[in-house]
Amino acid sequence: MRKFKKENIIFGLLVNLLVFIIWQAVNYRFEFKHSFFLWGLFAIPLLSIWYALVSDKIQAKITISSFRGFKLKNINWISFLRPSLIALRQLALAFVILAIARPQSKLSFQDVNTEGIDIIMVLDISASMLAQDFEPDRLEASKEIAIEFIEQRKNDRIGLVVYEGQAFTQCPLTTDHRVIKDLFSGVKTGLIKGGTAIGMGLATAVNRLRESESKSKIIILLTDGVNNSGSVSPVTAAEIAKEFSIKVYTIGVGTRGQALSPIGLYPNGQYKYDYRDVEIDELTLEKIAFLTKGKYFRATDNESLKNIYGEIDSLEKTEIKVTEIRQTKEEFFPLIFIGFILIVLEVLLNATLFKTIP
Repeated sequence: MRKFKKENIIFGLLVNLLVFIIWQAVNYRFEFKHSFFLWGLFAIPLLSIWYALVSDKIQAKITISSFRGFKLKNINWISFLRPSLIALRQLALAFVILAIARPQSKLSFQDVNTEGIDIIMVLDISASMLAQDFEPDRLEASKEIAIEFIEQRKNDRIGLVVYEGQAFTQCPLTTDHRVIKDLFSGVKTGLIKGGTAIGMGLATAVNRLRESESKSKIIILLTDGVNNSGSVSPVTAAEIAKEFSIKVYTIGVGTRGQALSPIGLYPNGQYKYDYRDVEIDELTLEKIAFLTKGKYFRATDNESLKNIYGEIDSLEKTEIKVTEIRQTKEEFFPLIFIGFILIVLEVLLNATLFKTIP
């Protein structure tokens, strides 16, 4: 059985490991124009095997009677390092193959044109919104889920209108979502006189959107009751919204049947709770949505309300146009240069340190 020299095995394994690392490094950083040339790298391990098989035949041998007078330590090191010549040749070949595969760096630029949507969120903050059929109650659940919705609409201008017996703008249209989320968090019932002025809330939102130049203008109107206050009816406000091409999504919040709701105040100012029938004017909310080409939703718990906002988010997508510009740069020259240096180094070492007797 043929006995292989350990230095041939060591240098063979080392050079193949180096070739693999170099290939992975180049492949990670660049793209190859002619990647099929990379199959040529399989020649490197084949050369290692070939050299291990024939090295004894291609190296000259001389038989001497005694080692006296020779510096054996130096001779042993030179003999051990001799396979580095074929290793340098293999590495040079690997760099040439990588260069022929034409590695290229790519610079990409994106020209983004964003067409945002103007959204006014209209929130009912009447005392009935403290009903506990949602967790912890309707108002807090509505605020929390609305804030999550806002976080998804990064390119849109969003405003907030709140209403009870009257309506006012809590936050005008803004792209500073941090501000509107802070204002949303501070909303509570009792800020205005009692009642449910759905028409006034909607009319106030329309007034905020009527001069908007956005292609898409929408209102998300949330309530848990019946319009019983204000000087503008919900349907009239919806007709005005239609004239300004404003789409209204209406959400009725409340379980079906009865819910634990505020029915009065204790002397200490705390709300007294009892079960009351949930009354939502769904016909009016449906009509508002129909007139403005929006959609009506009914939320009976936290999860269904979250799903509703998710559906509105999917229906009203911001338009983003992206133009991508790509530039390529040839990166083969450094690889060719390194391969050339390795070949020169092999020639120099073969003519000096590893020079053989003719």
